[in-house]
Amino acid sequence: MAIAEDFNFEATVKNAVRQALEERGHVNVLIAGSTGVGKSTLINAIFQGNFATTGQGLPVTPNTREIKKDGIPLSIFDTRGLEMADFDATMNELKTLVSERARDPDPRKHIHVAWICILEDSRRVQQAEQDLCKMLADYIPVVAVITKIRSEKSDKGFRAEVQRLLPLARNIVRTRALPEEDDDGKIKPVFGLEELVDLTMQLVPEGAKRAFAAAQKVDIEAKKMKSHAIVATAALSAAGIAATPIPFSDAVAIVPIQVGMLSGISATFGLSIDQSFLITIVGSIVTGAGGILGGRAIAASLLKMIPGGGSIVGGTIAATTAATLTVTFGEAYIAVLATLFVQKNGQPPTSQEVADAFRKEYSQRLIKGG
Repeated sequence: MAIAEDFNFEATVKNAVRQALEERGHVNVLIAGSTGVGKSTLINAIFQGNFATTGQGLPVTPNTREIKKDGIPLSIFDTRGLEMADFDATMNELKTLVSERARDPDPRKHIHVAWICILEDSRRVQQAEQDLCKMLADYIPVVAVITKIRSEKSDKGFRAEVQRLLPLARNIVRTRALPEEDDDGKIKPVFGLEELVDLTMQLVPEGAKRAFAAAQKVDIEAKKMKSHAIVATAALSAAGIAATPIPFSDAVAIVPIQVGMLSGISATFGLSIDQSFLITIVGSIVTGAGGILGGRAIAASLLKMIPGGGSIVGGTIAATTAATLTVTFGEAYIAVLATLFVQKNGQPPTSQEVADAFRKEYSQRLIKGG
């Protein structure tokens, strides 16, 4: 059949990667705070890849750096100098930066949210922080982040004071980015990071939510929720192709949907995907896969996940079978990635780790399916 003969797996993978990265988008977060407030520690605790330490920083104003890292759809705009005597100059630079980016026709260039970090031990909100919050709130949502908290139960009224002095902040979040040992030798756990991630996810625009979900490592459920939506969309597409039953020999028409789904889920979890990554993943569940995978081999292997699927060779594939296949395959992949991310404390696994785990999960589902 024409579809099978024209199928090019490598081209399919290349297109899927490009589309997944484009749909994932990019998120920009501005972080401001005085020296010693713990911005770098907070960034590294929330985002993948030890971001503040290993990312590449370039100055965009005399007191603000844009930090980026290959494979992570995030830019951190790290603003310094809140305690400096010439803060007015810093404020003007920031206003120009934020307002110009807000007018850019490309929403990926906008700054989407701001975190103003305030040290709890300081017990004061500087005038510079108040002025900054007021200025930024004209352009983007602002969250006040109280850092290095001592007690989860009591802050002696400091949060309420921050709320009073920063009335335009969308919310106030108290955080402890690293475990801390108290005077009695008891370890105080990380605190408030998931709340900060969840709140920020609500505040960033729709087009940046997948990028933020991918970049952060605190809330695996956020990655799963976005990935479930990708699976649902792919299932509808697969069912649409098979709405009129098609010969199995043309089942490769569904393969690009499967590959695109895997690519989208991978991107949403924050994996650094490329052509070799997806070939490794798909190849892990296709018997006898070589450097170039055949469309019929992929379709046949995927169909084995459906009870009785192998018996339809030479027959037809119905819409319900195509949709069930897609959901089963996608949800298995989500389960594998979620487990690996938890095991690795939020850090992304390697392609081989994913492939090995996915093959095991696939085999278990074959056994359960009979």
